[in-house]
Amino acid sequence: MRSTRLWARLLGLGNAVVEDVVFDEDEECVVVSVRPRKATKRRCGRCGKRCPGYDRGEGRRRWRALDLGTIAAFLEADSPRVRCVEHGVIAAQVPWARHGAGHTYAFDDTAAWLVTHCSKSAVRQLLRIAWRTVGSIVTRVVADAETATDRFANLRRIGIDEISYKRGHKYLTVVVDHDSGVLLWAHPGRDQKTLEKFFDRLGDDRCAEITLVSADAAEWIANVVAARCKNAELCLDPFHIVAWATKALDEVRREVWNAARRNGQKAAAKDLKNARYALWRNPEDLTDRQAAKLASIAETNKRLYRAYLLKEQLRQVFALKGDEGIALLDAWLKWARRCQIPSFVKLARSITIHRAGIEAALTHGLSNARVESVNTKLRLLTRIAFGFRSPEALVALAMLDLGGLCPPLPGRGTT
Repeated sequence: MRSTRLWARLLGLGNAVVEDVVFDEDEECVVVSVRPRKATKRRCGRCGKRCPGYDRGEGRRRWRALDLGTIAAFLEADSPRVRCVEHGVIAAQVPWARHGAGHTYAFDDTAAWLVTHCSKSAVRQLLRIAWRTVGSIVTRVVADAETATDRFANLRRIGIDEISYKRGHKYLTVVVDHDSGVLLWAHPGRDQKTLEKFFDRLGDDRCAEITLVSADAAEWIANVVAARCKNAELCLDPFHIVAWATKALDEVRREVWNAARRNGQKAAAKDLKNARYALWRNPEDLTDRQAAKLASIAETNKRLYRAYLLKEQLRQVFALKGDEGIALLDAWLKWARRCQIPSFVKLARSITIHRAGIEAALTHGLSNARVESVNTKLRLLTRIAFGFRSPEALVALAMLDLGGLCPPLPGRGTT
């Protein structure tokens, strides 16, 4: 095998010709001089269309390649500019690196794969790059992958939620495909304008193909879904509805506790203060001590125990699902309206307002559980991504790890 072909294979060069290889003693690195093959010359760096030449640009430049053993390696080549009809004067495309990148395809893809499989320190030390550079690489790789795949094809059921990624009320809106479980889209913000960007990207025809959308009861989500997805039913997440009941139950507990304190019943107030988790937890998960605490409440405080039973029956509504769940919901609403507990009377009004979304969730058995699973992984990624320049880099990392856009390691095929 000729040495130039060997060097091309070592560096993962397909449409490039190796002209020379030298060792730079000052920089202690291998520098490989290359040039594009004739068929790939004078193309726009963005769209790839053949264009007339403009000038020699800034002369020769270098791109970081994967290390050769323990020695850093660089590609060196001319960087002429071309005049593109669409993009104007722009650097010519090179077959070994993405436009605007200072690293080769192999280096970028290796960094993107490693960041989803290794720790931050391992990636930095192995590739000898700063963590902010990793953020830029991830953003490039994901942008490239999204143009090469149609990720919104055959989309029918989606889940929408929000997640905090930084202090100071910084949120991401996330959209997940219920059928594949992958993260479809994420964007900084949590309002109607943010969510509309997703449906703008989806397009009217594909919006019309969506049949089910799961979400919490946020008004901004419901408004956008109603306006953009004419054929979709909105399914309200059961976890959030039961959380409303848990909050109402805790309001009753605090009221009873404050009343006991005002009346000088210190022992009763202490018992109620420590009963929070006994009231919150599901009956099958109670410890012996919590079960005893709940039995004591049933004997000594009928009003609080009635609120607990209301919470548990609402939870049972979503455990049954289907027609049985809807029938039990009707019974629950009748009970809650006449229970004479203000927080649960108010809850009954809220559930009546959102009745259509709750019934859709019971009928189709759809919840935001898959979305919450993605959010749990996203919280870990927010810690990994600390130090990236922008939230867009975090979104790119999320799409890389949770959206199925992670490239295979160079030379190893698909993973």
